[in-house]
Amino acid sequence: MSKEQVIEKVIELEHLTKVYKNGRGIDDISLDIYRGDVFGFLGPNGAGKTTAMKVMTGLIRPDRGEVRILGHSVAEEYEKAMAKVGCMIETAESYPYLSAFENLRQFARYYPGVDEKRVDEVLELTGMLKYKREKPKRFSLGMKQRLGLAAAVLSRPEVVILDEPLNGLDVEGMIAMRNLIKGLAERETTFFISSHLIHDVELTCNRIGVIYNGRILDVDSTANILKNYASLENYFVSEVEQSGRI
Repeated sequence: MSKEQVIEKVIELEHLTKVYKNGRGIDDISLDIYRGDVFGFLGPNGAGKTTAMKVMTGLIRPDRGEVRILGHSVAEEYEKAMAKVGCMIETAESYPYLSAFENLRQFARYYPGVDEKRVDEVLELTGMLKYKREKPKRFSLGMKQRLGLAAAVLSRPEVVILDEPLNGLDVEGMIAMRNLIKGLAERETTFFISSHLIHDVELTCNRIGVIYNGRILDVDSTANILKNYASLENYFVSEVEQSGRI
């Protein structure tokens, strides 16, 4: 891998601000995410994680600031910015009366070169192949999350944006999901993952940004954090306390 590839910016957030009438939202967030990163966006519920990700994927407009993905502005070049992006925001949506396989086959129609073999491949990757003929209306939350991730990686995206992807998974499912994410990252897929599950972020992500009350407190590598703190939880508490927000 060349030096240029290592330092390539894939996602750029510049002074991103979106404040709702109730005062919640995000305030002046700036971040750079690099190719092959598994970036963990860590914060409690209500910290602004989902708002930031909705702005990143063009679901809502920011009050100020800009997002660029693979060099393209989400606001001005939406189709180009999102062409190589897979995402799952808030909940994994599906057609409840179609089977898992039929759901993914419907999604595949939007992407050139995605055939039924690829559908089976992502079902296998996410541990859902044995449920391919079952309908999501009968799925547990964890199974719906797995199907959502299958849909997110269906088109072989370069960037995957996931909002709480480990939510609802049992221990076995979390391990499988972590292994899947790490395996894809080794092939230079870049992940931006939000979570409030500190332990799982520690085990999954190579870089971490702490968000609290809509603001970024710190960004650092997981390796560097664990050199200085006994755990990611200790680091998180320290960052929040230093910012005077507890």
